[in-house]
Amino acid sequence: MSRRSLLRGAALGAGAVTLPSLLTACGGGPGADADTIKMGSNASDPIPKKSYGQAFAAYEKKSKKTIKVNTVDHNTFQENINRYLQGTPDDVFMWFAGYRMQFFAKKGLLSDISDLWEGFDGFSDALKKQSTGEDGKQYFVPYYYYPWAVFYRKSVFEKGGYEVPKTFDDYRALARKMDKDGLVPFAFGDKDGWPAMGTFDYLNMRANGYDFHISLMSGEESWTDPRVKNVFDLWRGLMPYHQKGANGRSWQEACQALQQKKAGMAVYGLPHPGQQFSQADREDLDFFPFPEIAPEHGQDAVEAPIDGFLMAKKARNTSGAKDLLKYLATPEAEELYLKSDPNNVAVHEDADAASYNTLQKKAAELVSGAKQISQFMDRDTRPDFASTVMIRAIQEFINNPNDIDGLVKDIERQKKDIFAAD
Repeated sequence: MSRRSLLRGAALGAGAVTLPSLLTACGGGPGADADTIKMGSNASDPIPKKSYGQAFAAYEKKSKKTIKVNTVDHNTFQENINRYLQGTPDDVFMWFAGYRMQFFAKKGLLSDISDLWEGFDGFSDALKKQSTGEDGKQYFVPYYYYPWAVFYRKSVFEKGGYEVPKTFDDYRALARKMDKDGLVPFAFGDKDGWPAMGTFDYLNMRANGYDFHISLMSGEESWTDPRVKNVFDLWRGLMPYHQKGANGRSWQEACQALQQKKAGMAVYGLPHPGQQFSQADREDLDFFPFPEIAPEHGQDAVEAPIDGFLMAKKARNTSGAKDLLKYLATPEAEELYLKSDPNNVAVHEDADAASYNTLQKKAAELVSGAKQISQFMDRDTRPDFASTVMIRAIQEFINNPNDIDGLVKDIERQKKDIFAAD
């Protein structure tokens, strides 16, 4: 997440989620139907829900099997994932590559699908690495990715005479100019807790480099390090140019401000503004890489989360689950999804890119040219640290960006407790 509306504000702490087990409703039993495969889905938004539905329908027609989809609100799904996997989970479920997958693999909650990977082709070594647990076994089937960047409307930039900034100084100067022109420089909403993480990630990678960022996410660096304080200080300097009241605004509402030309820029992943723009408006949507802060790090790193599928350790229909996963690893399955969701990029090298729109082509170029690729804060660190510490910490920073020392000390104290838990 990661996409969690359940941890808004500071009310909920570690272990405090007491919602009913919403994700267990479709768990199978010993006598599960061999021709029915149960899918745990977090695709609750209309566009991805429809797109997955088309891919699943094609599989059903081809295999003569049935996919029973258990769709749960995106935020709820992710906040309850640990209990879901320990209860009666679906056979296959949607999740994320990298650390978020490795965490549950290490807990023994995922099924090893290394045998399937022996027959896979079209996935790069980097994708395989992101699908591999700490034990060297594969657990994940990648499906698509999308980059995070700074989005804007070309017509707004043309009207204001604004130029795409290359450096952070240019970025701040552009924000000041937009503000002077009566335009909100940055559309901003952090009601769900995760959107602002993308801004932190880019500030940290641009100022301190990818390696430091990943070490910080892994608990190996101190949050009281002057380099981390500098990240928050850089962000504090930009805060006056963000939409006010961000902790009460959803990402959809923030992206609508960009769409409605009420804001000039927004730091998000491609699907977020993409889903708020009509077909007629899409040609006006564009993005640029987050600007350079330290020349030695340039714009080398790109945030590009990979979404895909996992098989639960407690899957009832293991043969059906593996058959479905084999299909989802084909270019055909990715192409069917992307026909209805033009806000992502296929991971399979044989997927047809001829139908990509301008933004998809630019996104593919951005990621292919990156020297390092991060997965997003709540995917590059422990899920419990991201959800119970960082959501609250960043929301507190948004409310009061002036007590950086107190903020990082509090984060570091909680980090030590959580990372020492293992």
